[in-house]
Amino acid sequence: MSDSIEGVSALLAPRSIALVGASDDPRKASSRPLAFLRESGHPAAVYPVNARRDRVAGEQAWPSLRDLPEVPDHAFVMTPAQAAVDTVRECAELGVPVATVLSGGFAEEGPEGEKRQRELLTVAREGGVRLLGPSSLGVVDLRSGLRLTGNAVFAEPDLPVGGTFVASQSGSMIGALVSRGKARGIGFASVVSVGAEADLGIGEICAATLDDPSVTDYLLFLETIRHPQALADFARAAAERGKPVAAYKLGRSAAAAELARSHTGALAGEDDVASAFLAQCGIARLDTLEALFEAPALLGRIPAREPGRAAPSVGVVTTTGGGAAMVVDQLGVRGVQVAAPSAETQERLGAAGISAGEGALVDLTLAGTRPEVMSAALDVMLAAPEFDLVVAVVGSSARLNPELALQPVLEAASGAARLATFLVPDAPQALRRLTEAGVPSFRTPESCADAVASALARRTPGAGSRRLPSGKDGRPVHEAAGYTELAEAGLPVAPYAVIDPAAVELPSFTGPYAVKALDARLAHKSDAGGVVLGVGADGLKEAAARIVRQVAERRPGLSVDRVLVQPMIAGAGEALVGYRVDPMVGPTVLLAAGGTLTELYRDRSVRMAPVDEDTAQEMIDEVVALRALDGYRGARRGDLTALRDAVVAMSRLADRPHVREAEINPLVVLPAGQGVLAVDALVHLVHLDDEN
Repeated sequence: MSDSIEGVSALLAPRSIALVGASDDPRKASSRPLAFLRESGHPAAVYPVNARRDRVAGEQAWPSLRDLPEVPDHAFVMTPAQAAVDTVRECAELGVPVATVLSGGFAEEGPEGEKRQRELLTVAREGGVRLLGPSSLGVVDLRSGLRLTGNAVFAEPDLPVGGTFVASQSGSMIGALVSRGKARGIGFASVVSVGAEADLGIGEICAATLDDPSVTDYLLFLETIRHPQALADFARAAAERGKPVAAYKLGRSAAAAELARSHTGALAGEDDVASAFLAQCGIARLDTLEALFEAPALLGRIPAREPGRAAPSVGVVTTTGGGAAMVVDQLGVRGVQVAAPSAETQERLGAAGISAGEGALVDLTLAGTRPEVMSAALDVMLAAPEFDLVVAVVGSSARLNPELALQPVLEAASGAARLATFLVPDAPQALRRLTEAGVPSFRTPESCADAVASALARRTPGAGSRRLPSGKDGRPVHEAAGYTELAEAGLPVAPYAVIDPAAVELPSFTGPYAVKALDARLAHKSDAGGVVLGVGADGLKEAAARIVRQVAERRPGLSVDRVLVQPMIAGAGEALVGYRVDPMVGPTVLLAAGGTLTELYRDRSVRMAPVDEDTAQEMIDEVVALRALDGYRGARRGDLTALRDAVVAMSRLADRPHVREAEINPLVVLPAGQGVLAVDALVHLVHLDDEN
């Protein structure tokens, strides 16, 4: 265990523990830590602290931390919120290195609670106390018997021990994972409920265990992203050590963090940004809870993918076509290609006496229940270069004759073979045996497909640290000023001219023209009547006057004194390219179909910025509407290379700290070889002096 956190040994391996607010009432969570520690036989000295009782659960209790016979390594605080602040202040005065605060009543309760949490954190930091929580259900180390928690699940005996380190923002989920894992024979090394992460966060805690040889991988349960730089640094270091990280994050359906001022803010909601951040960190995101604890065995066998690599493919071999079809269906929903064996692989299967058929499945039928048949098929499939992973789907024999059914899988999965197994029947004994042997195995087709898709999509973590948000919002600039910023960043901008509506002069470029109000206060000019399209040279003056009149009518008090004129430009298609410094994790770049209905379709791709050419190409491939620009059904091909370069250039705004948000909608994609042009822009800047 590394010393990357001061007092980490006191967090996970304390020699002495104070249970502040320990209760006699077995119905209360505050009674559990003492009972758990006594039942587990953990060697730490344990001191119940209760100002109202001299005995707790039959043991001597002390009225305060000051009265203890020694300064404890770890104080577990179970008092009401304000009393918890006072207890942490006492910890600071005495030199207690770590305090875990179970108590609620802090930031989750509004302004007063936020004020109390700031006080708690200030007291801890000024006194050198590392703080876990508040709202933390505690720390469990199953290897040593440390059960410093109020979660009732840990009263259960014989919880299995494994190599997985779990960190959860939800206290109840630590018990859920451990109990569900036990049912599958899956054990854990340590389990930490981080609560509100006012001080110690998931990244910093996990980083402290990276050099512990008994920790093999990490599972994270996330409600949001806090301390993003520490989390990214940990994930990168874990990847360097070959220790995979998987996460389940709430919020798939949330419409949170959508900003009306731009399509980028509306399209790249909080969960899209979180997904992009986790992917950038090389963290595999799971959609199903069961896959979260089933996936680590598979993640250890599938290396992370570099950007630009061909889409991975999966081979499926089965003894039951119906059961395998369920997995294939679920993989397809997640965009994973199930590939048929190549002609060479078909030939090798035939030489082994196996007829693979015409489809993607290698269906052995009932013949596959004979171990020698499945063994031969797995040998050929695992050696085939076209498969990144092979999924073996085993039918009823897994329940009726587990010894015979599992023998080929166990033999084939030895070492680092890229093999996963789905058992169609309810076969707990077979699943337990596979788990004990370290073979990736799944109980449902949904969790199998979820884990496979997440493992194959996992990327090598991005290098280096990122610029994080300062908390300052940018201020909008008018469109012409935005074009200046974009052009300086290397983005192609359509010709434009700024004209006084009272003294209209023809621009140097020919029409027909698009005429737009030029005012930083008009984010959506069309809604305010600030756009007139298809204007001829003789209609410029009238169009400008019409814009001034319509804006005054629809936006009382707003007077337009300049208009921007551009040539009408038609291309092969349109895209939206956006950039935003997300308040949670920092710079992001977004690509979507362009136009006025882009929010309705929500067809987009999001990455952390900056991106390279390979990643930008991945983004283009992910936006369904942009496939039309690749000559779909004879349509005119667009300049996708120029679009890729524009995405890269937009993402490089991450190197320009005064830019907080930028959007081009539409970016006109011209025919192949002719480039792209920005014909509408929204840019928000912040003065760097504002950050001092």
